Amino acid sequence: MDPDAGRRYAEEVGVALAQMGTTPAFGKLLGWLLICDPPGQTTAQLCEAVGLSKASVSAGMRALEQSGMVRRVPTSGRGHAYEMHPDAFARAIDPTDKMRTFIDLMQRGIDLVGDADAPEADRLRHTRDFYTFMIERTPALMEEFRRQTKRDV
Repeated sequence: MDPDAGRRYAEEVGVALAQMGTTPAFGKLLGWLLICDPPGQTTAQLCEAVGLSKASVSAGMRALEQSGMVRRVPTSGRGHAYEMHPDAFARAIDPTDKMRTFIDLMQRGIDLVGDADAPEADRLRHTRDFYTFMIERTPALMEEFRRQTKRDV
């Protein structure tokens, strides 16, 4: 792979994910880890590949590790490298906790309005019901995905 093309791809992922609320470093690093060879990359390799400082790489990798998308792997010597978890995106998406938070927030808004059937509670009810619907369906979708890909998520 042409290193410049790889860097451009990582930059493109960084821009796309920044528009979704992540830091540019998070997206750049994720983009690079999706395409790099070897799959395990040290901090020095990541700095060179995507043109970020060591501090930016450290912060970005910490966020990727916390999301469950990336893991540390041992290297020869005392160091470590980072690589994408094989089920990175499925692992990173645990929507049920986030959905429960939104359900609780919407219910608190309805309680604040004081009448769940009041017109001003309509947006709250609709959002609460959407997340309730999604939380009921998500486990079955994740199980279907696991069966289709034969991976333990």
